[in-house]
Order: sequence, then structure tokens, then C-alpha cells
Amino acid sequence: MEYTKGIVYHLALDGCPSICYTRNMKNAIILHGLPSKKEYYNEKSPSCSNSHWFPWLQKHLMIHDIKADTPEVPNAYDPKWELFVKEVERFDISSETTLVGHSMGGGFWVRYLSEHPEIFVDKVILVAPWLNLSHEENIAFFDFEINPTIVEHTNKFIVFASDNDHKEVQDSVTFLRERIPTATFRMFHNYEHFTIKSMKTDAFPELLEAIL
Repeated sequence: MEYTKGIVYHLALDGCPSICYTRNMKNAIILHGLPSKKEYYNEKSPSCSNSHWFPWLQKHLMIHDIKADTPEVPNAYDPKWELFVKEVERFDISSETTLVGHSMGGGFWVRYLSEHPEIFVDKVILVAPWLNLSHEENIAFFDFEINPTIVEHTNKFIVFASDNDHKEVQDSVTFLRERIPTATFRMFHNYEHFTIKSMKTDAFPELLEAIL
């Protein structure tokens, strides 16, 4: 359960007042995408939840008093839907929550919210979302029907896309445009798949600004 600052409720051992916490602090869940098996087991590669702009974004959200969690899904190179769900549901998802997903992580949130119409969140931001439309990966992760009303269950629904991303990702963005046209689509030039290699930095101020 997440908490926000509340009232003083007792004195700590050093005599200073301690702060109690109440529920419904603003929070964000930042979900990674699909690594290759080689990348996953490479000791020189960061874990998925610590790659690209994830640590930078998490730190800057915390500076703005937004609790930011980056779930790490075990064996993500062989994605199992139930395991992804288990990991993200360790954290509160409420009307104070921003959901961020990169690549397959973005596609995950589309399916998750489609299958949970009872959930209302503050913001959803998909970065280079991928839905495996042409079945380039032999996985059943995206066997679902998109709920065309998912945007209505958010205060903001934003898709970040680059004009030179992989065709599979561009096709996924087009698919989303057609089915959820009320979402906001932001196009970036030459960001490719929004990785540290293509962006040449681990900072992502445009994403931070969209969350704030």
C-alpha cells in the first residue's frame, strides 16, 4: 500500500516527531519491455528495470514526490502474461497512478487496462508500444481484444512514437491510432526505439514533463 505525508502521531526514539502516512500518494509504475535471452543473461547488461532512461526517470519522479516503481519481471525474454501481471500488481494502481510502459511494456498496459475496465488511473504513457501484430515473436502475450474505451478510464492517455522506429512498432502505433483515436499521439524525430543507444542519453525530460 502506498502512502502520503499525514499528521504527526508519535515521537521517535530521539525525541523528534515522526510523520505518519496516509493512503493515495501519487505513484508511477514504469514497466520494461522484451529483452533478448542473450541480453538478459549478459552480466554486463543492466537489468531490464534499470536500463535506458528508467533510473533517471525514477529518480526525478521521486524528487517531485511521486513514488516510482520499476517492476522486474523474471525471465522476461520468454514473457508469460500471468507473471507480468503478478509483478505489476505488487504495487497500487489507483486514480493517483501513472502507468508507463516501454515497447512490450506499453503493449502490456493496453491489454491490462482492456481486461480491467473497472480500473481508473491518472495517466497512461506508452513509449514505442509494441503489440506483436505480425507475430514476429512466437508468443501468446497479446491474444486479446482491445477495449476502445480505455482512454475514458484515464485523465490522460499518451503515446510516444518515433518516425524511425522499427516497422513492427510503427504498425502498433497505427493500430492504436485507429482503435483509440482520442488518445494523444506525440511523434519524435530520430529517437528510434527510445533506447539509450538511439537517444544518446539516459535523460528523458519529455516523458518526465508528460507525467508531471
